[in-house]
Amino acid sequence: MHVKLGALQRGHRNRIREILDATSVFRDDEVAVALELFDESFASGPARAPYDPGDGVANYEFVGSFSPDGELVGYVCYGATPGTDRTYDLYWIATHPRFQGGGAGTLLLDEVERRLRQREARLIVVETSSRADYAPTRHFYEVRGYARAAVVKDYYAPVDDRAIYTKRL
Repeated sequence: MHVKLGALQRGHRNRIREILDATSVFRDDEVAVALELFDESFASGPARAPYDPGDGVANYEFVGSFSPDGELVGYVCYGATPGTDRTYDLYWIATHPRFQGGGAGTLLLDEVERRLRQREARLIVVETSSRADYAPTRHFYEVRGYARAAVVKDYYAPVDDRAIYTKRL
């Protein structure tokens, strides 16, 4: 299926919740954090400007992927990591299961990388779970050139490690 990228609006909040719930991998507290970042970014209208390294406050940037009929099918949230030299965190990327495998996630990730290269970003950092149900997620990053940089044992919960991936731009 052909998808196109576009800006998210405050009205997409419920659809983002549907996408996160439909994936069946995010816990309720994780979904709450994702929505908190969205709410913080869109609380007073359009999303804030990209991070200004001089202000010391992280701003979250969002991009959506949309089906030909305009339905939001996936999104990504990323932002500059305060206190670093051109390092960015990829906080969330999710595609509704009906649209997984069709390139929507890859298109989102490619767009983040394109935007960050324009800013002369140096490094992208991604954190994810070591749980078995996250194996497709880890594979998604690995085939796109992300390398496992570290593992923090029992980080999220007993036997649920934090897997940290990086990609140099």
